[in-house]
Amino acid sequence: MDYKNAGVDIEAGYKSVELMKEHVKKTMRPEVLGGLGGFSGAFSLEKIKEMEEPVLLSGTDGCGTKVKLAMIMDKHDTIGIDAVAMCVNDIACAGGEPLFFLDYIACGKNYPEKIAAIVKGVAEGCLQSDAALIGGETAEHPGLMAEDEYDLAGFAVGVCDKKDMITGETLADGDVLIGMASTGVHSNGFSLVRKIFTMDKETLDTYHEELGTTLGEALLAPTRIYVKALRAIKDAGIRVKACSHITGGGFYENVPRMLPEGKHAVIEKNSYPIPPIFTLMAKEGNVEEKMMYNTYNMGLGMVLAVAPEDVDKTMEAIKSAGDKPYVVGKIENGEKGVTLC
Repeated sequence: MDYKNAGVDIEAGYKSVELMKEHVKKTMRPEVLGGLGGFSGAFSLEKIKEMEEPVLLSGTDGCGTKVKLAMIMDKHDTIGIDAVAMCVNDIACAGGEPLFFLDYIACGKNYPEKIAAIVKGVAEGCLQSDAALIGGETAEHPGLMAEDEYDLAGFAVGVCDKKDMITGETLADGDVLIGMASTGVHSNGFSLVRKIFTMDKETLDTYHEELGTTLGEALLAPTRIYVKALRAIKDAGIRVKACSHITGGGFYENVPRMLPEGKHAVIEKNSYPIPPIFTLMAKEGNVEEKMMYNTYNMGLGMVLAVAPEDVDKTMEAIKSAGDKPYVVGKIENGEKGVTLC
């Protein structure tokens, strides 16, 4: 009896590492010390010493049951972008710059080419957010997971000078809400998605005229990463007063998280285009409108607040980073919460 007969192929693990190295190398930053394969990832903090009062920010998350969709479609090279996005967007909306990322892949059986494809997506997410992929773990779980199944999660660390943190403390009546377009469902609410649509290859490969693509491709579209857009706003000299990453819980849970007591957000639903995937989901699943806004981003992956005089410069900065901004509402005095009208 040996480890391979028990279900864990060490040689496959070695091959996975070799195949992923080319993708990992692309994400390296000057601060990374050492190479892939050590017991820990090392990252120099030399540049952080230039800050007055550096604060480390961290985020950890997974892709939820969206990985099930990737398995059915046998497409694994974008799900890693989702894992990175869910972590670095949380860091960015607090005012931080992501520094590095680590991934964790649990699988029933290590298929090196599949693992390398997953890590390729992770590396792409790191490139989009300027974060270094400095380590990770691939764990085979025979007997616990089916051979063709896997789960993916990650952990990111970022930094921010305390004076630049986005806290919501200075929000004022009349401040303007700007939303940044999402790429679709992102990585939340897929348990409901899988109830709305039949999760088989035929259904997912069906082309929908209103989507301009197949259902599967529309649902698997990777989460948008907003790190560079928020950096562009900061570089333009604009102070973002509050920011919310619209993830699980949609608008009703996430927008209030950026508000202090005594401030209320008002968002106009017709102020931006709702992607057709959400209209299709609501129709096919007979999902009421409030539940859609309480579950999904409905086309806005990030919502931020700025002073009225900063709106134009903020819009231009977001556009310069390749994102689509919309003026979607305002801040009012009142009970902490959000109204969609």
